[in-house]
Amino acid sequence: MVFPKDFLWGGATAAHQFEGNYQGDGKGLCSADCVTRGDGRKNIQRRVTFKMPDGKTGSQVVFPYADLPKGAIVQCLEDEYYPTHEAVDHYHHFKEDIALMAEMGFKCYRMSINWSRIYPLGYGKVNEEGLKFYDELFDECLKYNIEPVVTLFHFETPLQLVNEMGDWIDRRCVTYFVEYCKTVFTRYQNKVKYWMTFNEINNLIDTDNPFNAWTGAGVLYEDNENIEQTMYQISHYQFVASARAVQRAKEINASMQVGCMLHFGPIYPSSCNPQDILAGIKAMDKRYFFSD
Repeated sequence: MVFPKDFLWGGATAAHQFEGNYQGDGKGLCSADCVTRGDGRKNIQRRVTFKMPDGKTGSQVVFPYADLPKGAIVQCLEDEYYPTHEAVDHYHHFKEDIALMAEMGFKCYRMSINWSRIYPLGYGKVNEEGLKFYDELFDECLKYNIEPVVTLFHFETPLQLVNEMGDWIDRRCVTYFVEYCKTVFTRYQNKVKYWMTFNEINNLIDTDNPFNAWTGAGVLYEDNENIEQTMYQISHYQFVASARAVQRAKEINASMQVGCMLHFGPIYPSSCNPQDILAGIKAMDKRYFFSD
């Protein structure tokens, strides 16, 4: 089998899983920075850590519900281990990493920009050091003829937005996200052709696992709220933000291609029983909703 000459073959990472340097060079904290390590083999759940106004600290498992105490502020604690803080330190080794990608024959590198590295608070003042980092990273990719494929929101959101307004349950996040997109579209318009607005945007539909709301929207469900209603409100705001980001991209450079990434796991009925068949159809309808 021969691939077309313009076929983009490569690999993918996410900023919070890969970069490290979690507060270096002006970066603000993001939602992923306050999640502890888990271990499925030992049944150790990941937790979101927090501080109270009186100085007391604590943590809460996100699954099934975080339901933090009233007044809790999500924050990192000194006696906890957070995988994102160092990760694999791509921030300081990206030239070596990209050289290895080139050696493997990569034609593209899908990666994400950490919003809080560009806007430490999610809005307001731009962090020039963060912009310079991605300038250098993209230049290194292009040196090896590797096309950057850039995700704008990949399971990390500025922590200030979480603590100040509950993140994507607040419509103001649409404005802040679009402004962030406009900043990076303008900065990298001659370096990046391919963009994705949200990673696995449809993960939110799985309300049986509220961890998806934390990773996908920086939202902690409470055990007494109408979770489905909240989920659809979050989704609406992200749909609007994604559409407006595409508009801004086309205004800045019409040749840029912008899409949205779906997690598309097929669901199969457990038997040929009509009830199982119908349940499978309804479950798939929920996935199609996000692409429709």
